[in-house]
Amino acid sequence: MNPRRIQVKSSAGNYQIICGANSIQNAAKEITALGTFSAIHILSSPKVWRALGNKLTRSLPKNAKKNIHLFNDAEQNKNMRTVEKVCRQLTRFRADRKSLIIAVGGGVVGDVAGYIAASYLRGVALVHIPTTLVAQVDSSIGGKTGVNLPEGKNLVGAFYPPRLVIIDPQLLHTLPQRQFRSGLAEVIKYGIIADKNLFAYLENKMPRVLQRDKAALNYLLPRCAQIKATIVSRDEHESNLREILNFGHTFGHALESITHYGRYQHGEAVAQGMIAAALLAHEIGLNKADDASRTISLVQKIGPLPPWPRVTPEKLISAMRSDKKAHAGNLRFVLSPRMGQAQSTDAVPMKALKSVLRFLLNSPSHDSAHTLAAIGKSHA
Repeated sequence: MNPRRIQVKSSAGNYQIICGANSIQNAAKEITALGTFSAIHILSSPKVWRALGNKLTRSLPKNAKKNIHLFNDAEQNKNMRTVEKVCRQLTRFRADRKSLIIAVGGGVVGDVAGYIAASYLRGVALVHIPTTLVAQVDSSIGGKTGVNLPEGKNLVGAFYPPRLVIIDPQLLHTLPQRQFRSGLAEVIKYGIIADKNLFAYLENKMPRVLQRDKAALNYLLPRCAQIKATIVSRDEHESNLREILNFGHTFGHALESITHYGRYQHGEAVAQGMIAAALLAHEIGLNKADDASRTISLVQKIGPLPPWPRVTPEKLISAMRSDKKAHAGNLRFVLSPRMGQAQSTDAVPMKALKSVLRFLLNSPSHDSAHTLAAIGKSHA
């Protein structure tokens, strides 16, 4: 089956997502078709390059393997120090404005490499080859780049679209199971915010998905990529519609920040955030108990999550106020009124938010039915 080509509209120039098994084999041809570059620089991490470097260098243009820059892709290293270090390496390698950067790795590699591409010499060409599930279905698409500050996640960055994204499910074979499960949170997110049929598919096929079944991945990856491409093509700079992609992220980013990016994989924090968002929507009467219960139940099927930290609701709320989606310090949440739809709102009573947080902070393990029943009793 030929890889699928998905078009993404961007003010800086439209680009394609090439998605499908063995799509990496034609990477050299696809990159060459973008134009002539003075040099190609690969940005990746040591662990990704150990696992996939030999395979990828055989598939990339021949001159790509001369300029390989590796950096630690732990979330704690997604910061300005790493940006400066890599930019100085590019300078020593005499990278110029006609150079191409290829980001090979997961979300951290893509975000850092994307910000470097946007900033170095005021912008050089960029190609994404994502190697984790979260990067393939989410972070490599849409042109968001950025790094963290101690005060919050992704507070420094730029919108900078790539010239090309190549998504190949075969690159997921070496991915540790925890990282794969973490990425499924973003897949579930797309079902909740945009496609109730996708959500139902995940409810029915989760055991096969967890086994990385070929047919399941061949359905899920292009479907998720198409959903995101459609949304970011309509709202490139997150002025309105694109906000729905942040479902679960206001809570999730606060969890990552407050634990100093050491406890959660990004998708794990988002998974906990989606549970919180489902409960909050139910708490304020926006969704039905059935939809909230289905969300919690499906999230739990991806496997155990690191528990909520033992902090006060006030401390978590303070971390949320540093989120880039907050408006003048006012919290803004993406909530789902019904399966397959989502909306942004800042009309969430503080009492309701604290009630949900207090429940979750004191109930680190819960199932969907007992969670809904208990939270109902807690403020009856």
